[in-house]
Amino acid sequence: MSGFGGFLLRRLVGTLITLLAISVIVYVVFFVTPGNVAQITCGPRCSPEQVHQVAQQLRLDDPLYMRYWHFLQGILVGQDYSTGTSVEHCSAPCLGMSYQGGQQVTRLIFAKLPVSLSLVFGAMILWLILGVGTGVLSAWRRGRISERVLTGVTLAGVATPVFVIGLVLMIIVCGQLRLLPFPQYVSLTDDPEQWAWNLLLPWLSLALIEAATFARLTRASMLETLAEDHIRTFRAYGVGERSIIGRHALRGAFAPIIALNANNVGGAIGGAVLTETLFGLPGIGQELVHAVNVVDLPVVVGMVLVIGFFVVIANAIADVLYAVADRRVVLA
Repeated sequence: MSGFGGFLLRRLVGTLITLLAISVIVYVVFFVTPGNVAQITCGPRCSPEQVHQVAQQLRLDDPLYMRYWHFLQGILVGQDYSTGTSVEHCSAPCLGMSYQGGQQVTRLIFAKLPVSLSLVFGAMILWLILGVGTGVLSAWRRGRISERVLTGVTLAGVATPVFVIGLVLMIIVCGQLRLLPFPQYVSLTDDPEQWAWNLLLPWLSLALIEAATFARLTRASMLETLAEDHIRTFRAYGVGERSIIGRHALRGAFAPIIALNANNVGGAIGGAVLTETLFGLPGIGQELVHAVNVVDLPVVVGMVLVIGFFVVIANAIADVLYAVADRRVVLA
């Protein structure tokens, strides 16, 4: 195949291979760690016989490659797990059973995922609007006082931790001014208005940090594009500065913005731990920290794989957007 269809096929194959490689690396890294998993699962008061029984149920005596194969089978077709008195079927994609609560990891992730997705995608809209808008304005007003002020603000945003901004906003907006309620997650399907109202402050906290990075990148890309020969040609022919900025320079600066946004969205799905913890949002990041603290390996592996999935998919979408914006990418 050639052309855009061949490009999509190559990206799809590359994405699947990357996801498979991530699953192998993550599974091996976590399950070759020292420690008696059966003892951790059973508890400190279990007898050696009980620990041995748990090890058999978890197939810990099988070679590592066989355990990974069973894990991969669970993702593709599902798997049956013994609960001691009965057998529970875990439908595909099955990421195993929690050592601590006996709950299916997939169900646990699906229960937490809407919270993280709501936080990240709402914040993404804000950080793109604020970051790109500030970067364009800063490049347009280069050398003026307003540009220096915007540059100082973005530097301060990059240097400030998200929990500091979130705490200050919560004290001022929720405590002193009482403009917003203290955030409490409400499902989008239950009440869309309360969902957005309660997430507005977490969105702002996360977006202000990310917007500072986008503003700096947009400004640098815009200044580089504005210095190119074709921009000088437009100016020589009398094209207006606003038209040059909006129709030509901004389009040329989109490539790094697309790449950065893909990385930020993918990583923020599981990386917004501080934001979720500060505002009490029961998302993926907070659950991952809890699973690490109690050494619940199936949950840790499942969460890391889901985060890796979003990172890979986000970058694959970014590649497609590259190709749409610049057809030369298809031939690469």
